[in-house]
Amino acid sequence: MKAAVYYNNNDIRIEEMPVPDIGPGEILVRIESSGICGSDVMEWYRIKKAPLVLGHEIAGTVERVGADVDSFSPGDRVSVAHHVPCEECRYCLKGQYSLCDMLRTTNFDPGGFAEFIRVPEINVEKGTFLIPDGLSFDAAAFIEPLACVVRGMNSAGFREGDDVLVLGSGISGLLFIKLLRAKGAGRIVATDIDPARLDAARRMGADEALDAAEATPDRLAKLNDGRLFDLAVTCAGVEPVVLQALRSVDRGGTVLLFAPLAPGVEITMPFFDLWRDQITIVSTYAGPPADSREAMELLASGKIDIDDMITHHLPLDQTAEGFRLVAEGSESIKVIIRPLE
Repeated sequence: MKAAVYYNNNDIRIEEMPVPDIGPGEILVRIESSGICGSDVMEWYRIKKAPLVLGHEIAGTVERVGADVDSFSPGDRVSVAHHVPCEECRYCLKGQYSLCDMLRTTNFDPGGFAEFIRVPEINVEKGTFLIPDGLSFDAAAFIEPLACVVRGMNSAGFREGDDVLVLGSGISGLLFIKLLRAKGAGRIVATDIDPARLDAARRMGADEALDAAEATPDRLAKLNDGRLFDLAVTCAGVEPVVLQALRSVDRGGTVLLFAPLAPGVEITMPFFDLWRDQITIVSTYAGPPADSREAMELLASGKIDIDDMITHHLPLDQTAEGFRLVAEGSESIKVIIRPLE
């Protein structure tokens, strides 16, 4: 089979490799749609593991099933989570699935930018879902990123009517805007440094979208009836965004750290202000099974419509162009790779 092998953001090679063998309890899935995630082009995060096949936002068709697999059959349309929790450790039992050792070490083989993947037994058991009738493969490829956003909102304690600031209007920021609108948020304000992304934020449901340099506390308060926000979500992994979020929430507000900073980055925080105003800081990662099911229901029911988010469909041999589009940002929102086209 063919696979797009990542060496760095500017070096994606189409290579031949064997179709993975499957063992008992495993399934082989033919990839139909695979989204390029913003984290795929986060080079500081990926380069240390190169070369490898990336791609974790996937939807496909079961090609073969191993012995003892009775929950899936060839021809089934499935969404597969690459990370799954054990649901038994001390972290899982407290609902902190993202801290589970198994979640942090599981994956499928080799990755979604390939024609086929092998799904290990634990992923078959805990992270493989039948795609509802009527939900396209492209839409099902959004289950994983939307599940991460669902997890973030649930972790942050979002409540209907909350006013929310979304800092960064890339794909995750736009998904937050759509989910916030679907969940009954009050005022939604988005920021970015790219005019095209700000336009997208407005189209996706933000009440206001402004250049990040203009998003001072005074300006934000004027946009929100004289007060700051109940929740601020960091959807861009740069230090100024975190500092801006900390200064943009109202008394008793919450800052959700969604996009990561590179390891070793330290931030000096206005500790007294955070203490005095009782600001809560929450971080989140991944989308465990319950969040994946909620994301799938949101997509299948039409409460979240992603058709206006897909800007490019590319065959596997143009994966390098897809990485360029996502890394540069202004020409694309979501790029979908279709390996078998």
